Amino acid sequence: MFSELGDRPMTIESKVSICVPTCNRPDLLVQCIESCLAQTHENLEILIGDDSPDDRTERLISERYGRNARIAYRRNTPALGQTRNVANLFSRASGDKILLIHDDDYLVATAVERMLAQWQRYPNLDVVFGNQYVVKSDGEVDLAESKSLNHLFHRDPAAAGLQPLPGRTGIVQMFPNNGWLADAALVKRIDYVSPYDVCCDFVFGVRLCLAAQRVCYIDEYVSYYRKTAVSVSQATRHTKNASSFAAWLFLKELKLPPALEPARALALQRVAPIVVSLYARNNETLAGLRVLLQSLDAYRFGLSPRLYYHLLMLWKSAWRLGKRARALPPGSPGKHVS
Repeated sequence: MFSELGDRPMTIESKVSICVPTCNRPDLLVQCIESCLAQTHENLEILIGDDSPDDRTERLISERYGRNARIAYRRNTPALGQTRNVANLFSRASGDKILLIHDDDYLVATAVERMLAQWQRYPNLDVVFGNQYVVKSDGEVDLAESKSLNHLFHRDPAAAGLQPLPGRTGIVQMFPNNGWLADAALVKRIDYVSPYDVCCDFVFGVRLCLAAQRVCYIDEYVSYYRKTAVSVSQATRHTKNASSFAAWLFLKELKLPPALEPARALALQRVAPIVVSLYARNNETLAGLRVLLQSLDAYRFGLSPRLYYHLLMLWKSAWRLGKRARALPPGSPGKHVS
């Protein structure tokens, strides 16, 4: 097997550990596993960590893949939770490189081969990633949305190659939530478990890119990202447990060198309006107004209609609080008595 990069043989000696956390989605998991088994780079192991509450996934794996030596399945009893499940998979990995793919997503057949080839192009590379296809809930690939998604996260042809500031790649969310390939020793040094569990993929990606010396982006599709109707992010998106709110807290507290402050500002510019709306929805008017006034650049300094919509949301939030206070009997907690 030869690389498209020239006459040099591919790095077929490298063993890749594909880590697949799963919970209660056996039907989708099959497509994920099949995409791993279909990789053109064959020196790999597929590690599955199962947090499912029943044995459907366990039976499926036993019946369908029980004799496949490349698949190492483990059911977690009790369930570990997403972050500890992934951390456990990383600790079990025996390969030189680690790839994370979630159970509802899957890989392009040449993903591992194409990403692994970058180690020939860039010696001492730490991390490589590419583009993601968007898959609708009915299983159809949406090419227009795929292009839009990658552009939104700064994955454009002009950005291909080694990244001048590896840490920036994670901070501005150019680094994807899964489908990446990285040096196993580096991955194992980064703690996947954090106080920001609801946005654990983002937090880990930032930490990984900050720790890396050489990060490469290839302008090629390497994975499929499935939009599911039921997920933690969907269930919590209007609450302060939303991933956007956790990401905002993480970004605000992150200690960065001066060179990466513009990246932080860019990332906060994207997430701050979402935080304002979350405060408004949860009737924390003053906190929302404070974030809004500190983030006027996110609203193009008054030129964005979103600013006035969020001001209206905050006004309604204050009105609801006032109405609630007026409805309380005198002397009740929260009732102001003059």
